[in-house]
Amino acid sequence: MIFGKENGLTEDDISILDSNQLKQKEPNLTCYSGLYCTKEGSTNYGMLTKAVTELAKKNGINFLLKHNVKYVEETSKDVNIIFSDNSSLTTNFVINCAGGNSLDIAKKFRLLKGYSDLHFRGEYWVANSNIADLVKTNIYTVPRYLEFPFLDPHWIKRANGETEIGPNAVPVDSPEAYDSFITDVPTALSKILDIVTGSTKKLLLNRDFISLVSKEFLSTISKSAMIERVKKFIPAIKPENFPKRGTSGIRTPVISPQGEFVSEMIEIEGKNSFHIVNYNTPGATGAPAYSAFVVKKLQEKGILAHSKNQKNSIWNFNKIFEQD
Repeated sequence: MIFGKENGLTEDDISILDSNQLKQKEPNLTCYSGLYCTKEGSTNYGMLTKAVTELAKKNGINFLLKHNVKYVEETSKDVNIIFSDNSSLTTNFVINCAGGNSLDIAKKFRLLKGYSDLHFRGEYWVANSNIADLVKTNIYTVPRYLEFPFLDPHWIKRANGETEIGPNAVPVDSPEAYDSFITDVPTALSKILDIVTGSTKKLLLNRDFISLVSKEFLSTISKSAMIERVKKFIPAIKPENFPKRGTSGIRTPVISPQGEFVSEMIEIEGKNSFHIVNYNTPGATGAPAYSAFVVKKLQEKGILAHSKNQKNSIWNFNKIFEQD
C-alpha cells in the first residue's frame, strides 16, 4: 500500500479486499484475499522496441546487430570494444544494459566478479476466446517461496487483447534460447562451467530450488501441469481452453557471492562505463521511464555532456525528469 502511494496511486486506486469482496468483482476467482488496483500498464514490447529503434535512427543512432562482445580494452580516456567477428568500436563511455548478457559484459570490465546468473525461459499459453474474459483483470499470485518470486504462474491480459497464463521458469543455457534448452554445445558447456565454478553452485544445494526447477521443467512438457497450477485460483479452466503457446521470454536473475538470488537491480560504475545488471521487473513497461532516469543521473554526474534539450521523441523526457 505504501509503495503504491509512493508511486502515484491514491487511496481510491489501491485497496486490500477479502475473498467475498473479490468474488463480487471476479466471480470465477478463488483466493483468500488480494491487493486490488484499479490502474495498470501493459506494453507490447515488440511494437515499443521497433518504435524506439526507428526514432533513434531518425536522430542519427546506428545499431550493430549480432555483435557479441569478445573483450574490452580500457584506457584512462576511452574504451575499445572488440566483437566476436574481430571488428571493434572505440568510445569514451559505455552504458551496459544488455539484459541477460549484462553481467557477462560487466565482468569483461572486471566488475561483479563474484556474481553469477542463470537463464530461465518463461512460457505462456493463450486462452481461446470462450474463456478469455473468465477473469477480466490481471491476476498475480503471491510467491510460494519469497526467495524465488519468478516461479509462480499468473493470468495475464495482454496489450493486444489476448489472455495468457504463465510463466513457468525453465533453465536454458543462454538469453537467446527461446525455442530450445541448448543454443549450441560451446554455449552450454560454458554455462555449465560457470555454474560449477561460480556462486550458482551454492544455490544447487538448496533442496527447495531443485524441487521447484524439476516442477518447472514438467510444466514445459505438459500443458496440463501448468493448467493445474492456475486452477488453484481459477478453478473453471481446462487444458483444452488453451490451444496454442503464447509469449516466451528469457529472464536472467543474478546470484550473489553468497549463492542467493539478488532481489534488486544492480547499478555499478566503471572507469569509463555504467552498468545496469539484474533489470527484470517491470521490464518493457518501465523501460522508457527508467532509461530517462539513467540519462538524468549520468548528466547530473557530469558523465553525459550532451545537450539536455529534447530531440524529436514519442515521449517527454523532461516531464519524466521533473517527477524524480
